[in-house]
Amino acid sequence: MRFFYHSFRYYRRIGKKGRKEREVHMEEEAFWIKQVLAGNKQAYGHIINKYKNPLYATILRMTKNPQDAQDLVQEAFIKIYNQLGKYDQKGAFSSWLYRVAVNHCMDEFRKKSSQIKQAEINEASAVNTKHPEVILLKKEKNRQVEKLISTLPEDERIIILLRYANELPYEEIAETTGMPLSMVRNKLHRAKKKMRETVKKQGGYYNELSNGG
Repeated sequence: MRFFYHSFRYYRRIGKKGRKEREVHMEEEAFWIKQVLAGNKQAYGHIINKYKNPLYATILRMTKNPQDAQDLVQEAFIKIYNQLGKYDQKGAFSSWLYRVAVNHCMDEFRKKSSQIKQAEINEASAVNTKHPEVILLKKEKNRQVEKLISTLPEDERIIILLRYANELPYEEIAETTGMPLSMVRNKLHRAKKKMRETVKKQGGYYNELSNGG
């Protein structure tokens, strides 16, 4: 019995220490954020130094390309700096920062995906000029899928894009977003169900994201 009592006291001390450290980190972050918003650009260096390595690791998992990851991290920090005034300080700053960065990556992936699709369509149209209706249908289908994805809540939209645009496995999506694996699966299922129901209401046939899990 004494063993369990001492173990409980030990873990309670550890828990208190962890909470205290988190509070100190939050106070430091709040100070540097306030400094940046007051016009002290050098203060932003403290935020960059704290998050650049974990953010790079996150984006590298998404891109699988070190150079692309470096470029996206730099772009993300510029976007975070420009949007810092929108952070309401109600939630964790780290969650807000990662959300801005991941959203930026998703925007870039969408642009790149659209460019690739357009190149494929152009190539197909050059070969298949006898059937222009096929090209038009393909363009329209791409637009419909992008429109469907844009109607989803932010967290579901990110998961859909990570899964299908980046072809990340569930485990890596969980690591990238910081969500439990079960939550990733549930949100992905929910997002696909919403998209399927939307298409059915519009009298269409849903099969774009049915395959691949």
